Amino acid sequence: HRMKPVEPEVIQGTDYVAVRTTYQFEYAAPGKKAGSIWTQLIVFPKGERHFLLMDKIDSVNDAEEMFLRKDTPGCVRHVKGDTFSEMYLSYLGSPNGVHIPATEFYTPFPPDLKFGYRRDLNTIPDHFIRAYHLRNPDTGRPGPWIAGLTLEPSIVYEAWCSMRPGDIIVMIEEIHGRPVKSGESFSSAHIVGFFDTVAEMHRTYRQHKGHTALQTDNAGWTLR
Repeated sequence: HRMKPVEPEVIQGTDYVAVRTTYQFEYAAPGKKAGSIWTQLIVFPKGERHFLLMDKIDSVNDAEEMFLRKDTPGCVRHVKGDTFSEMYLSYLGSPNGVHIPATEFYTPFPPDLKFGYRRDLNTIPDHFIRAYHLRNPDTGRPGPWIAGLTLEPSIVYEAWCSMRPGDIIVMIEEIHGRPVKSGESFSSAHIVGFFDTVAEMHRTYRQHKGHTALQTDNAGWTLR
């Protein structure tokens, strides 16, 4: 919230457009140094309904459990479920995940009450997918799903799906949460976008699973 305006770099490929943003942190907690670098790279492939996303931290500090907090696939604004019908979390409930009706989000509740995940308390899942099923607030007709796929499940330190006052569902995810030394870095890779079915999300996940980074230049892009 205290960042100065950034100047993203736009990379034009033959069948994609990429946007790279970097920011060097100007503030730090007491006892820590400012100067760590956040890099975000987004790749928009031609003809796809999703984009690829990487967030990376290059640290100038030592920490026992350094993490980056982000929302993937983003917050959900609604009034009594008018904009979505259900939530899908692949990592809770059973090997097939859990479908949560919109009625569970009619009243506010804190992150630690339900639908929470912690790497030290839960089994690391095969896939890490968070999605919600859109519906037209005027007609109630169903639309596609919006999903966020974190392509390496073990990178997730903690995740929650909670209802804040003000009709907003918060989809926070904390990545890494492991020791970091000054000069080291960590990153996560994601796919975010529209899907017609949960099965389609899992098919896409299987094609790209295991990656934590993304790189690009004018010649192309790769997950790694």
